[in-house]
Amino acid sequence: MPLVEPHATGMLPTRDGAQIYWETSGDPDGVPLVWLHGGPGSGLGPGYRHGPDSPWHVVGLDQRACGRSTPLVTDPGFDLSTLTTQAMIGDIELLRRHLGIERWAVVGGSWGTTLAMAYAQAHPDRVLGLALALVTDGTAESVRWISESVGAIFPEQWERFSEASGHRPGQPLLDAYLERLTDPDPGIRAAAALAWCAWEDAHVSLVHPTAHDLVVRDPAFQQVFALQVAHSWANNAFLGDDGVYEHLDRITHLPVFLIHGRLDVSGPLGTAWRLHRSWPGSTLIVIDDEGHGGARLSAALRGALDELLPLVREAR
Repeated sequence: MPLVEPHATGMLPTRDGAQIYWETSGDPDGVPLVWLHGGPGSGLGPGYRHGPDSPWHVVGLDQRACGRSTPLVTDPGFDLSTLTTQAMIGDIELLRRHLGIERWAVVGGSWGTTLAMAYAQAHPDRVLGLALALVTDGTAESVRWISESVGAIFPEQWERFSEASGHRPGQPLLDAYLERLTDPDPGIRAAAALAWCAWEDAHVSLVHPTAHDLVVRDPAFQQVFALQVAHSWANNAFLGDDGVYEHLDRITHLPVFLIHGRLDVSGPLGTAWRLHRSWPGSTLIVIDDEGHGGARLSAALRGALDELLPLVREAR
């Protein structure tokens, strides 16, 4: 399949000095849609873009401090206090206003699903509907699962992950990684990022053992990715113990499609199931033979967008 090139790109300045990279694809006159990538810290890939025959006007952005947005979380002097879910929500809303979009659909993958729901809760009057693939919810329980409990399935890899943190007795593992990922010694930072990426590769590998391969990515990317994720998890995604559930009632009137793999151990299907049961009118699509990603999941997301389209057109 030929690569779809964006038809517009830009850098959006924020009040606190960040510059947010954005791009658009699809039909400029189509129904607006914003895509929120995973990670946090993964940055945009080209696969989410739509061609000119799409009914959607697709907007993507490199979330704060990663990808082509600046400054990067690893830049000297970066202030980690500026890297919060609330700041990212502000960036998305600033971009909506900058592009002159009144309301849009919100679509996300993995971490992007938590960010999508948090954004919708902050600005429900600007959201037409949602499509969420590889569902996450930002709860303390989910953070514990992905950083510790899933080690019951991958005990060898988790033991290496734990040992590489260098955590002191009684020190939380995530805090130890934050220390190492911000250490003045570049060698310590690089080693911690590589260990983090090896753990990420392990817990998404059950069905697709080479689907992510973070350990072979550029070390600079590894450090941005690892620090963003560790910072977010250590702060419970800045959403409190209940994650997206605390204010879920603000958005349950909106149409939503939830797409999840039954074999996803990084974020178990129970997460999507709980959200489905808490959101009347939601549609849950389960892919029985895939985990945290896959061709059928991608196809299911495209199908969900086809079903969402008439609903959001009516809402406009």
